[in-house]
Amino acid sequence: MKLSTSLFLSYILLSFCSPVFAQRDSISLNTIVEKANQLTQSHPIEKVYLHLDKPYYATGDTIWYKAYLTFGLHQPSELSKIVYVDIINSRDQLIASQMLSVKEGTAIGSIALTQPQFVQDSYHIRAYTKWMMNFDKAYYFNKTVVVGNAINKPVNTAIILKRTANSNNAGVNTIITYKDSDGNPLADKKVQWTITDNGEDLAKGKASTDAQGKLFINFPNTASTDLSSAVLNTVLDAGNHKEYSNSYPLKSVALPTDVQFFPEGGNFINGLRSKIAVKAVQPNGLGIDFTAVISDNTGATVTTCNSQHRGMGLFVLTPEAGKTYKAEVNFKDGTKDIYELPVAQTSGIIITAGTPDTANVYIKIAANESYLKSHLNKTYYLVAKTGQVICYAAKIKLTNPDFSAAIPANKFPTGIAQLTLMTSFGQPLSERLVFINRPDKLNLSVITDKKVYSNRKKVTMSVNAKNAVAGVSDLSVAVINETKVPVDEDAETTILSNMLLTSDIKGYVESPNYYFKGSSDKTASDLDLLMLTQGYRRFTYTEMLKNKIPQVNYFPEQGIELSGILRTSNGLPVKGGTVTLQIPSKYYTTRATTDAEGRFRFPGLVFADSAKIVISAKGNYNAKNMMVTVDGSSYPAMFPNPDEPDEQLNIDTKLSDYLVNSKKIYESSRQLQEVVIKAKAITKPGPSYRDHSALTGLSMPDHQISGDRFKGCNIMLQCLQGTLPGVTYDANTAQFYLSRSFNSGGRIPMALYVSGMPVDVGYLNSLNSADLASIEVFTRDELGMVNRAGQTNGVLAINMKVAPKGTKVSLQDLEELIPQAHTAKITPMGYTIPKTFYSPKYTPTGNGGAFGPDLRTTIYWNPRVNTEAGKATFDFFTADGKGSYRTVVEGIDKDGRIGRVVYRFKVE
Repeated sequence: MKLSTSLFLSYILLSFCSPVFAQRDSISLNTIVEKANQLTQSHPIEKVYLHLDKPYYATGDTIWYKAYLTFGLHQPSELSKIVYVDIINSRDQLIASQMLSVKEGTAIGSIALTQPQFVQDSYHIRAYTKWMMNFDKAYYFNKTVVVGNAINKPVNTAIILKRTANSNNAGVNTIITYKDSDGNPLADKKVQWTITDNGEDLAKGKASTDAQGKLFINFPNTASTDLSSAVLNTVLDAGNHKEYSNSYPLKSVALPTDVQFFPEGGNFINGLRSKIAVKAVQPNGLGIDFTAVISDNTGATVTTCNSQHRGMGLFVLTPEAGKTYKAEVNFKDGTKDIYELPVAQTSGIIITAGTPDTANVYIKIAANESYLKSHLNKTYYLVAKTGQVICYAAKIKLTNPDFSAAIPANKFPTGIAQLTLMTSFGQPLSERLVFINRPDKLNLSVITDKKVYSNRKKVTMSVNAKNAVAGVSDLSVAVINETKVPVDEDAETTILSNMLLTSDIKGYVESPNYYFKGSSDKTASDLDLLMLTQGYRRFTYTEMLKNKIPQVNYFPEQGIELSGILRTSNGLPVKGGTVTLQIPSKYYTTRATTDAEGRFRFPGLVFADSAKIVISAKGNYNAKNMMVTVDGSSYPAMFPNPDEPDEQLNIDTKLSDYLVNSKKIYESSRQLQEVVIKAKAITKPGPSYRDHSALTGLSMPDHQISGDRFKGCNIMLQCLQGTLPGVTYDANTAQFYLSRSFNSGGRIPMALYVSGMPVDVGYLNSLNSADLASIEVFTRDELGMVNRAGQTNGVLAINMKVAPKGTKVSLQDLEELIPQAHTAKITPMGYTIPKTFYSPKYTPTGNGGAFGPDLRTTIYWNPRVNTEAGKATFDFFTADGKGSYRTVVEGIDKDGRIGRVVYRFKVE
């Protein structure tokens, strides 16, 4: 596959620091550059960034967002025309998924946080394209979004989890504080608690709250107990037959504090002065401050080190032959431990680098005496790249123990540059990341007609993109009442922090916007320290030179396409057959002809999500003996949230002010007051496994999940992954297994039934979540009537809703019950239709359509602000809330210049 990416090549700059030598190199420098160019053309990397209107939300809110899709050096992508956005809860369960149409590298969308689909939790939003599925999942856009709930919530909680460890005991101390909606402690209340992992109990107990509403729970956490997927579940008995349940993931206390050491250049070599970066990470994934004393194997103190920023620190050490080193680390929380430093190599060479000014990147290549003797006059390559683009390459001859040079910074765009020293055989020896900061952004600015406004007044705002190519840029604007929505600016995910930093390095980055919020020597020093502790997220030169590049399994989507195979009843492909596709809701019909292998395809389709599609071969001769099979779609498996440290356990207290306002909005808009119904309704049992003779040999289900849990689910197979208690889904085999059996090495899949009919896993994606009644999980089949027949272990029974008895059944309903092989009726994932943000327009004589108080927190959202001649102007109205209003403008131009600006004005 070769994709047109010629625009990348204009950035290739080769600069040779020394003349070409006469000796024949094993791999020429030009070969390395050419292979890198080929990789850029055949495997360009796309990035997705989502600009959200707010940093957090409440149930009942809407998340407004704009997707920016780029490739190369941040140019709007010309590859994919579809972006997917998944919303996943803290238990790694898919809650909703959206498909967006991309135009000129952008798309807009919204997520309505309705109940009961969205409950109070920390959600993981990920965005990607099908093309991105060919590469490391770490390239996806990932963001943690906290959602609180203030509606009909009489009990608020706050939890403290602390891992304890000593020579005799290891455990977790837990304190949960219960308060009512007015902030009064719930004293002397009984609480039942259990710790579960994949549906199995690890520990359980009972306790009562004290006079302050506090509940104390202590449980062991030994090395043999893995709490990474465990959950603490509590049920508080509030009296009057009212119980309130809460769940708390225990991932934050699953592991001890971790300390890692990172020698500059990647190697710790005897006789070479080395910077050693230190990173200390708490069990919750966040950095922790420390002091450290470094000593050698004789017990002598060599140096000391203090944390500089977010658990990161630095010290300098020249290792000596025959000596080893250790660090005694004292943490801010009072704990301490001893860690061994990496063992120094006896012989080696490293590259070090720095950017003390913005004009140059200063590099130094140093070899110790042993290495110099054995490699004198050998040729080495220095290659520097940003993203996939090689911006600098040089050939160097090793004649001295060290070599220094300055590389002009203008050879690089803003972002991370990877400097790699390699042999003439192409073997990487040492690597250093540096961050280049240049004046090549959009340079956005904002002004308003006033600096201070009163309630419900018109604001006229102008945006200027000074560096936009031809003055044209594509921007998004969010205005919030910052008094009601306080923002931790350091922790924000922005278009700058994502595209220039976190999307290019491995691992979690704490408070990424800190490095872009302001410019100072401290910020630059902290950013360079981050470069020393993170790895680069790109193909390695070793893989590239050996042609070990990712296999392309998914091609860039140019739109929705449905495809499949037409066969005869005996399995032979039908060549030249006619297949018809209908979208009844759109009165749309099209036809396709099958090829020699019986395949058909319908490209360029446009339909909304949940649309019903009919694909039929009825018009063919002998159609009754034909079968239509529609290809399934591939979606990425669920994986843990890469930004898990951003998840919040104490949402009630963290969002307290915001939730108070959310409750006021709900109460002011509520039309009906609560009505108490004393008579008991007569309910009939819903569909179950008992309705089907194939499953009547089963006993009671071990777990039952209501179909309402999957309301709005577009991709049933994804929504089931991680949702079913005691069940594990393995993406490699595409099968469900009992967790107990799977974790102990068993690989016998579960039986899968839909309304009493045995089906394969792929069938699940044809189900409409609106028709799902319940799912029953059976971990045992005592009589063996199901598992013996299919050589399975455990049963998943999926029950679909049925029409009430006496309901008139149409011919179409009968056809649905008895499907014809020559016709496929499917509900594939379609485009999510973007909603329009409502912004009231107040006049001296009208209320702008707003009834009652205007308590909005998002004052204005506009994802389609386009500058002409560098400028754009728009207007909106303030709400009733007073205080500081915060404006964020982000965007991009066609050449990949990105920009962001924050602007504030007051409402009094």
